[in-house]
Order: sequence, then C-alpha cells, then structure tokens
Amino acid sequence: MAKYIFVTGGVTSSLGKGIIAASLAKLLQARGLKVTIQKFDPYINIDPGTLNPYEHGECYVTDDGAETDLDLGHYERFLNIPTSQANNVTTGRIYQTVINKERAGDYLGKTVQVIPHITDEIKNRMLLLGKGGKYDIVITEIGGTVGDIESLPFVEAVRQIQWELPEEDCMVVHLTLIPYLKAAKELKTKPTQHSVRMLSQEGVHPNVIVCRTEHPLNDELKKKIALFCNVKPNAVIEAMDASTIYEVPLKMLQEGLDVIVLKKLQINGYAAPELTKWRAFLDKLKYPQSKVTIGLIGKYIELQDAYKSILESFIHAGAINECKVQIVNVHSEFITDENVQEKLKDLDGLLVAPGFGNRGVEGKIIAVKYARENKLPFFGICLGMQMAVIEFARNVLGWTDAHSTEMDKTTTHPVIDLMEEQKNIVNLGGTMRLGAYPCEIQEGSLAHKIYGTTEISERHRHRWEFNNKYIADFENAGLTPSGKNPATGLVEIVELKDHPFFIGVQYHPELKSTVENPQPIFVHFIKAAKAFGDKRDAVKNPLLQSEMI
Repeated sequence: MAKYIFVTGGVTSSLGKGIIAASLAKLLQARGLKVTIQKFDPYINIDPGTLNPYEHGECYVTDDGAETDLDLGHYERFLNIPTSQANNVTTGRIYQTVINKERAGDYLGKTVQVIPHITDEIKNRMLLLGKGGKYDIVITEIGGTVGDIESLPFVEAVRQIQWELPEEDCMVVHLTLIPYLKAAKELKTKPTQHSVRMLSQEGVHPNVIVCRTEHPLNDELKKKIALFCNVKPNAVIEAMDASTIYEVPLKMLQEGLDVIVLKKLQINGYAAPELTKWRAFLDKLKYPQSKVTIGLIGKYIELQDAYKSILESFIHAGAINECKVQIVNVHSEFITDENVQEKLKDLDGLLVAPGFGNRGVEGKIIAVKYARENKLPFFGICLGMQMAVIEFARNVLGWTDAHSTEMDKTTTHPVIDLMEEQKNIVNLGGTMRLGAYPCEIQEGSLAHKIYGTTEISERHRHRWEFNNKYIADFENAGLTPSGKNPATGLVEIVELKDHPFFIGVQYHPELKSTVENPQPIFVHFIKAAKAFGDKRDAVKNPLLQSEMI
C-alpha cells in the first residue's frame, strides 16, 4: 500500500506549494521510489477550462484530455512522467459527483451532508492513486490557504485520513511564510505560529514546516518555530528564494527534507539520490555560452502564468543549446503596420502564442507577416498556427478577407473553420478537442527533421481547425501541411518553404516538455534563432564575420 504526504499552505497564497511538492517528489524519485503528485483545488468550477487566463493562469492539459491546474505542469516537468484526470480534483467535481449520487438514490434516503458525504468523496479521490501498487508514495497538494472557508472540507478529509491510516503511512508538510520586517531588520515567526495553530485547531498537525523566506533562518529561529509549532527542530526547513525553480530540489536536499520524510514514513534501505542529469541541466542553465532574444506575441502577457508551459519549455530548450533565452513580451493588441518594425527588429525569433477570441488577432497576423518577409525564425502554437495560415492567405494568395470563422463568420475565405464535431456543442466546459492525438509527419519536411520520426503524439486544446478545402491552394503557393491526423486528415503542422525556420502547429507541444526531455520544436527553434542572431551580428561586425569564416 502506498504512503501519503499532504502539502498545505499558510499565511499567504502563491508561496509555491506546487514547487515544494514537486521538489520533494523529485528527491524521492531520485532515491528509486515510485512517486506521483495530485492537486486538490478549492474552487467550485469543475475544472479551469472555462476560466480566463487572467483568473487562473494557464490551463494545463493531460494526455487523457483533462483540463487541469498549471501545477500539474510542474509535476510532469520535474518527474518526467505523465499525469491524468485523477491528478487534479476540484470542489466542483466533488460536489457534482455527490449530487449525482444523491439523484441516483445512492445514499438510501439519508440526509446528504459535508461530513461524511463530501469528505468521504474527497478521501476516495485522495487515496485513489495509491491503490493498485503503482506508486510507493502519493503526494497531495491542497490548494488555497489554511483558514480559507472553501478549503475546510479538504483539511477535514486530511484529518480523517491521518486518523484512519497507520501513523507511519501518512504525514503533513506545511508551507508557510517567514516575513522580514525591513524597519525592524528581523524575521517574524508569529504568522507561522498562527497558521500552524489554525491548522491544528482543525485537527491536522503538521510533521514538517517548510518556511519560505528571503533571508536565512538561524538555529535560534528554527528552535523557536519548532517549540511553538510542536515539531522537532530538524523538521523546520528553510526555503530561501531561488534563482530558478529547478534549484529548489537541491536546496531541499541540503535541508534534508527527503530524509525527514523517509524516516517519518519508516521507509528503509533507500538509495542515495541520483541527480546527475538534473545537476547537468542546472549547470547548462546557469552557465550559458550564448544568448538569444525571442519575442513572445500574446494578449495575456501581463500575467506570466498564462504562458507558463511555454516559458518553461524555453528554459529546457535553452539549456540543451547552452543558450540563455531572453523573452521579450509583445502585446499583440498594440502591434500595427506602423510600429511592427520598431517592436520586432531586435529579435532572433518570434513565437505567436495560443489564445481565444478576436482581441489582438490583427496584431498577431502583422507579426507573422514580419517574420515571413524578414526570414525571422517563426513558431506558431494553436491560434499562432492559425494566424500564420490567415496571414499567408491574405498576403500571398491574395484573399484579403481570409479569416477564421471564430472571429469573422461572414468571411468568403474561411481558411480556419470550426471542427465538424464541434458545431452542435452547446456546453463549453470540457468539450473542446482535448488530449493526446497521433500525427503523421511528411518525410523530408522540417517537422520530420525536428522529430526524427514520421509518427508523433501531441496534446490538443482547440475547436477550430485548418480548412482542408484550401489545402491545394496553400501547397501550390509554398505553405506545406507537413503533419496530419491519420484518422481525420486534420492538419496538425504547416511549414513554409524557402524560409530558415517557419513552422506552426495546431497542438500544444509545450505541454510535454520536461527537464529530461526538452520539446524538440523548442530545441530546434532556439537553435535556428541562435543561427539567425549570429548571422545578423556578423553582418553588423565584419571582424566577427571573418572569425566565423
């Protein structure tokens, strides 16, 4: 039977419970244990699929088509194993399940209440991944902050599990904040004490306290926290701010977090952590040999979490190329024909990000045109690919009103159209084309060079698609559909002939990039951007050009 670790948070939100959970999981995995992580979110939405990115950041999609919290992206990037719908549960999903059971008469006429019916369903979901012997340890991150009214059923479920399971099979890690008062020049432990007391009042007693801090914790402070929070001093873990999230596992290793957990769970005979690849990745990340500047064209750039997986994919691809990737955020809503040259002239590559709706679309199309005409390495994802198709139709094929029916239902050239199976859908939640689908790649294409194979599987999240009615027109003009779904003929990849690097994909390749397996398109895109930058610099600097020769 699996053992269970619950990660809670106190004092404030956004402390990084997901990173701490993923870091602990990485250390345990590096010792040879089979580990998975799940996230329980307290909001009433069934999933984040209908939430605006400004509300919740990126909506992460799993292979089995679940729209989930972005923390699942961290779990996959750290552990290099896929997650599923079972790894993310919301209050909305819990209540929906219980209400459906009540309507079906499953409760035999009893009054349905938060305790035991809601908490029983939460416990069932919490323990589900641990059944069947697939995992040694299941880590569960509880969303929200201790004291939030919406988190109480989850905390109560943890209390019951602590009571029901043997003491050595369950533990709680509480992440909290130790604020620094600049005027007093000291760290304050009182918020942590109150947070732990509030958790204890609900019957949950943490075994380990991880302290987010901007300054080191001395032994005296650790002893004080331990004394007032009823844990051993060595169970007070310092979590200093790191230059990158990928340093956190090594910081937790230095603090001995994994050892404390193994002792508490009575797991013996474990191996030393094998982190050779992780350390090699960090060395390349921290000591790059070159730099490229990539323009990220999007309409949610005010919130970086909206493009979290894309940004992390650039980190992975940059490291393998031993290259620092500097991201320049360019708001598509403010790109015009008059200012596009000024905004994009210093870039080494251009990525047009995914999204929905009409806002900022024309700016994306103008940016694609600039990349096409100036031989600037271009990469379009989902809507970004669709914008590349529309731009080509307008400015090369001469169809000036070409558009997507998402934005213009009256266009006479609907080069992007609603998928046939989407036309009769009424409910918007969880009904897009979601999850992993196969794609067959044309031999000899840029995509074939990138992937090194003709068969791939990538994750999707969209309703609109390339209109196959126009395939011959695009091919004859030089925009090649180089990847298609073998079952439906859906165009998955388009690329431009006579261009150093111009590719658009309907799927979301960023969702499968990990530290150990960087996504191939991002890797080759950075390589192309580096070559573009080197060539441009050589033209500007004759001495550099002679050195290259």
